[in-house]
Parts: sequence; C-alpha cells; structure tokens
Amino acid sequence: MPANGEHRWPCSQCGAQLRYAPGQRDLVCEHCGNHQRLPDIALADQDRALVEHDLAKGLADDLSSSAMEVVRTTRCTSCGALIEMIGASHATECPFCATPVVTSTGETRQIKPQALIPFVLSEREAREALVKWLGSLWFAPNRLLEYTRRGRAMNGVYVPWWTFDAETRSRYSGSRGDAYYVSRTVTVNGKRETRQERKIRWTPVSGRVARDFDDVGVLASLSVPARYANELDPWDLSKLVPYAPDYLAGFSAEGYTVPLEPASLQSKQKMARVIETDVRRDIGGDEQRISGIDTDYSGETFKHIMLPIWMAAYKYNGKSYQFLVNGQTGEVQGQRPWSVWKIALAAVAAALVAGAVLYLMKDGDISIGGNALDWLD
Repeated sequence: MPANGEHRWPCSQCGAQLRYAPGQRDLVCEHCGNHQRLPDIALADQDRALVEHDLAKGLADDLSSSAMEVVRTTRCTSCGALIEMIGASHATECPFCATPVVTSTGETRQIKPQALIPFVLSEREAREALVKWLGSLWFAPNRLLEYTRRGRAMNGVYVPWWTFDAETRSRYSGSRGDAYYVSRTVTVNGKRETRQERKIRWTPVSGRVARDFDDVGVLASLSVPARYANELDPWDLSKLVPYAPDYLAGFSAEGYTVPLEPASLQSKQKMARVIETDVRRDIGGDEQRISGIDTDYSGETFKHIMLPIWMAAYKYNGKSYQFLVNGQTGEVQGQRPWSVWKIALAAVAAALVAGAVLYLMKDGDISIGGNALDWLD
C-alpha cells in the first residue's frame, strides 16, 4: 500500500482501473476484460480478522494501534454521509444522495474495519431483484418500474456495522397470572343465560435467567435509512473475510457515523428485549407482569465490519424513493411507491362491479342465500 494510504488497482494488461467482481475472488478490467486473482486468505489472517475487541477498551479509546487506521474521508454537505475516498480519487458522487463531493484535506482516525462480506450480487442481479420486488407490489407506478429497469446504475456501497457479544445474567421480580373461570348469570333480550367469565389469579414470583449474545448487529451509519437497513437481515456472517482494500475496488465505502458508545447502548436495548422474552417464558402461566429486571453484563466485546448494499434512489412525481438491496442475498427494502391512477382505476372498477351486482339483485336476476346464482345460467 502506498505511504499516503491511497490504493490503486491498475490492470496489468492495459493500465485501466480494475474492479472487484461480485461473487468471485477476482479483480476485473472492464476495459479489456482481464482478470487478476486475489490472494488466498491465510487461516491465521482469517482468525485474526474475527477476533473480538474488548468493549471497555474501545469505549476508553484504549485499543492497540493495529486496531486503528487513518483514512481520507469527506462529509457530504447534503446528507451528512462520511464517505471514504478510495484509490486515487479526489472527487466522487455521494452514493446516498448523488451530491457531488470533493475530498477534504483532513484525515479521520477511526477504528479499523476487521472484516467484511464481499458483494455476491452484481449490479445487474441487484437491479433484477429490485425490479421483481417493485413488480410484486400492488399499485406500484409503471413509470417508476420502467425507469428502474433502464435508469441510472445502482451504487454498490460497503456500509459500516458494529456487532456486539455479551454474557448476561438477569434477576427479575414480578407476578404470574393463571387463568380460571367462574359462572355468571346474565339477562340478554329478556332471557337468562349462564356465561363463563375469565379471571386471573396473580402470584408473586422472582427468579434468574441467563443468555449469551453473539453478534448483535447495530447499523453504524446515519445516512442509510435504519428502518430499511435493519430489515435486510439475515446476513450470513460466517462469510466474513478479513478486511482488504481490494474488495473495495470499484465500490464506495462509508466511514461509521454512529460512534461505538451509542451503538453499544443500542445493542443493550436489543438484548433487553430478548431478555424480557426469556423472563416471561420463565415466569410461565397465562399472563405475566414484570416489575423489575436487573441484568449484569460480562465478557463484552465488539467488532467493526462492513456489509454490502446496492442502493438506488429515483424520483417520481417530484418525490424521492430510496431502495436497498442486500448485496449478499438479494433481499430488497425501500419506500413503497403508490400510483394514484392505479388506485383510482381500481376504485372505479370496484364501484362498477358493486353497482352491477346491485343492479342485477334489484332486477331479481341474482338470488342470494338460495342454491344457485341465476345469472350464471
């Protein structure tokens, strides 16, 4: 790697820039078609890449120098994304909002990504997945669907994530509710009826539950819509490989904009929801009341990883729509588009059908509740 931290991937045949080929272990020249094989991953490197960092040291900014790196980044003035400048590039386009950006003179010291999942889907395959997803939506605009088929290329971006591990031991107190029924006589329309009324018998309880958490993921980007990115699960983290700049050739990468501390708090919120489920299961009964849960955390560690996402943003009737495609599995998430015309036509069609049925019923051509529909004869 050059001393200034820049990476270049020149083709050995024509000198043009190489690009990582999704689903392969090759860098490919789009100019002459030359393939250059990536080095095989040594087992020792694979093991080192997946070693967890101690969370307490990370929060205290006390990680070893080998866990840190200095990268050239620039912040998008439009959406705030922290874009890593890959290779010799000094100007690019923000992959999140398409705003032109130019690298700043400053550098950012941050926790180094340990591992990443390489892109498996090509841009063409990601586009096909998006078109199929849009086509499956009722009332999706035809123009947007057609523009997606033939529009601008999607952006392949390595998006930052944190993963957290922890061993938890929780003490809880609450009440167990067991259902029982009593007979009650009521008067309905002048008639007396006996009904069974459900009641709950509450019993105070307390106890302990334990759970070990592994790779609880937290999105480390403020630029990617969390409500969509979090629905791109599941990721197969067994496919993580040691971080290497070669995988970024031809793609964009974002530096993390959610720092470690708030991310760790988010991970504990996720863990707490699982622990609450464990507590309710441990209490048992038909209903549960939880008055308190006190959890001890130990063995807390974390990793910083990069996950592959294809992104597309389109405008329809003056409104922007953003879509994400999991670059490993093809899972699609995004804002659902609606066609006003399709909805209106469907409403008109439904009204016409309802009107026709009422007209036939009025004329006595349709019998409802009999053995047949006369209008079918």
